[in-house]
Amino acid sequence: MKVFLTHGYFIREDAREQLIMKPYPPLGLLYVAAHLRSCGHEVVVYDSTFGEREELLQRIAQERPGCIAIYVNLMTRANVVALMARIRALNDLRDAPIILGGPETRNHAANFLAHGATVCVVGEGERTAEEVVEVFNAGDLSRLKEVSGIAYLDLAGRTVFSKEREKLKEVDALPVPARDLIDIGAYQRAWKERHGYSALSVSTMRGCPYTCRWCSRAVYGLSYRRRSAGCVVDELAHLVTTYKPDRFWFVDDVFTISHKWMLAFTEELERRDLHIAYECITRADRMNAEAIDLLKRSGCVQVWIGAESGSQRIIDAMDRRVDVQQVRSMLRESKRAGIGTGTFIMLGYPGETEADILETVQHLKQSDPDQFTITLAYPIAGTELHAEVREDMTNAPEWALSSDRDQDFRRVYRKGYYRHAIRYLTHAVHAHQQWDRGNPLSAAKHGARATYGRLGMLLMK
Repeated sequence: MKVFLTHGYFIREDAREQLIMKPYPPLGLLYVAAHLRSCGHEVVVYDSTFGEREELLQRIAQERPGCIAIYVNLMTRANVVALMARIRALNDLRDAPIILGGPETRNHAANFLAHGATVCVVGEGERTAEEVVEVFNAGDLSRLKEVSGIAYLDLAGRTVFSKEREKLKEVDALPVPARDLIDIGAYQRAWKERHGYSALSVSTMRGCPYTCRWCSRAVYGLSYRRRSAGCVVDELAHLVTTYKPDRFWFVDDVFTISHKWMLAFTEELERRDLHIAYECITRADRMNAEAIDLLKRSGCVQVWIGAESGSQRIIDAMDRRVDVQQVRSMLRESKRAGIGTGTFIMLGYPGETEADILETVQHLKQSDPDQFTITLAYPIAGTELHAEVREDMTNAPEWALSSDRDQDFRRVYRKGYYRHAIRYLTHAVHAHQQWDRGNPLSAAKHGARATYGRLGMLLMK
């Protein structure tokens, strides 16, 4: 059967990403594409990242696939709903099966099915997509009830969830993402033009065993399954030979979770004399002198160590299970080892006060990361945070036109307060860093902006 895969993200419509310009290929979709191709299906991928809506619809109409599979995440929900409506309006594809997969389907299956989806894949997609496509190929939809890990409508129009699919244990068995089905060069050119170097993403593990209350575990669950070091290095060697990227981004939630794996990975790279540069994310409690040494030896040029707050009280409320002092120490030690550092900050978490925000400012000044990002907390369906604030929601955006990021809840302060808090935090930290680096003029400029943000905080309290 011919399967058409796409994902509904258009960089031309994302003003913020156009400023940042750090796009990565849709790895999850390409894993499914590779698996379906290995099963003998004809696979067509339209990578919408650099495409356009009308071109996507034209390609679908031109290919006339037996089924259409669309990856949907928090950011693309509205786009995918609109895309399904357009597909259903095409005469030749009015009744074509549409499969949705990705992190949005588990908690929004009924809505997606009501808006045109035939099947929602819940959880890992490769084997489930294979079985669903086989059902469509056979033309007997009654067999959907035999497929684990899906949601669909029964004859009475009710949403039915099949039993949960068992998680794949041997992740080495999966074929590598089918990057050959998309234009990797478009990504490399975008990176080169904006940043002076190219980058590709790679996944070495699935799942995360930690329980942060704001984090979604809708696809891989509370688990830790890792590809062997040799398998990962095989993929890296192929990518170096084929695409010659300047840098890799490991998409794993906690790259240094296993020091034993890190050692095997480092030694395998050294054994093959394969030199790479990469960025990764980890946790401070999975960092120490040994981990930092292995990161440096294996080519890490930037490590992101999350804490989300500089207040231990808020970190504990998030169930982050990490000590803020350790975060500071590991950021400083990584930097001392010659590795670039980054961290993530989340403001507006339930119960966070101004005192907690001021602690976060001090935390960043002491940690001195090379980069940091700030997010205003938002409740993703299915998370403990969402359950916690459900009764405190202050708005109800139209589901088909919004995302969970558009939801808001009663916080300690009014929403406008946090716009000023983000400005204050950002510029207060930059002013401190510029002063320490001997740039008084730049420090003064940031200091003035920080003062403006602080005044806004006081006025909005």
